[in-house]
Amino acid sequence: MAPPFKFYRDLVIVGALLTIPFFVLKANVKSPESQNAMDREIVRLAAPFEIAVATVARGLGDVWDDYVYLVDVKRDSGRLSYDNARLRERVHALEQAQVENRQLKRLLQLKDSTPGDSISAQVIGKDFTEFFRVTRVVLDKGAREVRPHMPVISPDGVVGSVLHVAGDTVDVQLAVDAAFGVDVEDERTRARGFVRGTGDPARYGCKVEMVDSRDDVEIGDLLATSGKGRWFPRGIPVARVTKVIKRELGRDQDVDAAPTVDFSRLDSVLVLATPPSEEGPSLSGPTSARGRL
Repeated sequence: MAPPFKFYRDLVIVGALLTIPFFVLKANVKSPESQNAMDREIVRLAAPFEIAVATVARGLGDVWDDYVYLVDVKRDSGRLSYDNARLRERVHALEQAQVENRQLKRLLQLKDSTPGDSISAQVIGKDFTEFFRVTRVVLDKGAREVRPHMPVISPDGVVGSVLHVAGDTVDVQLAVDAAFGVDVEDERTRARGFVRGTGDPARYGCKVEMVDSRDDVEIGDLLATSGKGRWFPRGIPVARVTKVIKRELGRDQDVDAAPTVDFSRLDSVLVLATPPSEEGPSLSGPTSARGRL
């Protein structure tokens, strides 16, 4: 049985595909002066196909190079993002450590400059109002080390006093509480007065009571503990004057003040275990001292 036509067709196509590239390659490798008419015709006819194949090959190569490049870029980007996140985390940790070191350094300097014995403590809890105002702080010191009515201070000034002790924790009554008061003096004029918390749930504020109309009090004046009343040592900042309304002779001035301590950022404090005189702090010490400013 004779082979079918399809067999001869396929045979011719395969033969052509094998022989044509041979003649094209043979014609291209010859120098122009050694090419005959047939070689030049083959080069002329093959040129468009060579250009098309070269263009397609370059395009595929560019696509491959771009793909490989993008894969490398994506891998490098992922690695850089991871390294960047780790570095940011480390920088944040170092910044936090730096802030804590500065706070501890200030607390140590305060402890060295404060007369008598003092106990360092960390703030471990805070109570807030609906206006995000701190009304009470909790310390991590308790038992026999700390007793009620002991003064509590920070590097920024008077924090308040120990309200009560429960196990290993201490509740502190803040200087802006309405039940808290302390004898002060104006650092600029050395005139005395009495600062009491307002207990305002919306803001940290103090009233300066017993301000005589003859005393020179100005906005921005710093009020510090006077050391009177055998409670706080002298010279600890309490508040700055924010408003002054002068009155006629014989009447007290109306003076408002803001505490020097930012209770929302309070982290470390000192509890003063030794009163500023031989006599221990009175249970009514926070509210019994009175003076003139």
